[in-house]
Amino acid sequence: MSKEKPLVQRDMKLLVDEWIDSNHLKSGDIFVIGCSTSEVAGEHIGTSGNEQIASDIYSELSRLKAETGVQLAFQCCEHINRALLIERTTLEQENLNEVLVVPTREAGGAMPAYAYKKMTDPVMVEHIKASAGIDIGTTLIGMHLKHVAVPLRFNQKSVGYANVTVARTRLKRIGGERASYSIK
Repeated sequence: MSKEKPLVQRDMKLLVDEWIDSNHLKSGDIFVIGCSTSEVAGEHIGTSGNEQIASDIYSELSRLKAETGVQLAFQCCEHINRALLIERTTLEQENLNEVLVVPTREAGGAMPAYAYKKMTDPVMVEHIKASAGIDIGTTLIGMHLKHVAVPLRFNQKSVGYANVTVARTRLKRIGGERASYSIK
């Protein structure tokens, strides 16, 4: 019995629409994406990287970037230590350190490998502190989010066959019982 083909574009459109409507994103925010196209296709993570799925996801993420002004950061797989693919402008604005590696389907993953071909001036970095992100297929993006991560409960909970987790961050609250967090 074959699986019904997932509607990746529809799922991504719904997710991106929710991000836009949430008003959690502001221009210049770094938005990290972890994505297993294998999981989206209903396969085990890292086994069936799919360029068509990557293309469908990338087109909607490009729309998110265009409509909100976020800077996209694509997390690679563990074979290159979860390095991130970003635009050179992000590297320069955030004063990050570039590393030398090119993501491929086999080491990096199909999503970053596809994005690398589509970005204007792609570069790789080892670490980033993003303001928000989306994890498609349980790729564990938490290491690249600022403290304090706040999970969001969107209506769209999957892309294809992959579970989706979304999060934003908030400022740390410091102080004790006398601390105030708003101006009176």
